[in-house]
Amino acid sequence: MLISLKPGERIFLNGAVIRVDRKVTIELLNDVAFLLESHVLQVEDTTTPMRQLYFAVQTMLIEPRKGAAAQAVFNGQLAGLMTSFTNDALVAALAQVGEFVQAGRLFEALRAIRRLFMIEAGILGADAPKAA
Repeated sequence: MLISLKPGERIFLNGAVIRVDRKVTIELLNDVAFLLESHVLQVEDTTTPMRQLYFAVQTMLIEPRKGAAAQAVFNGQLAGLMTSFTNDALVAALAQVGEFVQAGRLFEALRAIRRLFMIEAGILGADAPKAA
């Protein structure tokens, strides 16, 4: 797998943070857990339940030493979301996220959760009180 990085960009690779000082292409020759900086959610951005779920999975991926604690948080959040939402497609997507995490396919779980951000925004926006 080839990954191209811009100057100053970071990649989270098997728990290590690597920053490059110039444009570079990295070839990954074996299975590694990685996340590009552009996909990393900062703690202050975890303002919705779906973003909090994403953050838990992200923590499992980029901070392996915190994996067990993040897994416990993820399991609790996922269970709560599965019972909170009534949209069948959203519940099915969350079930798939759970399957990805159980199988250790964390990157796919993050990708699936990112796709749910817009749906969640629509649901939360519909429930928000309208300004007069």
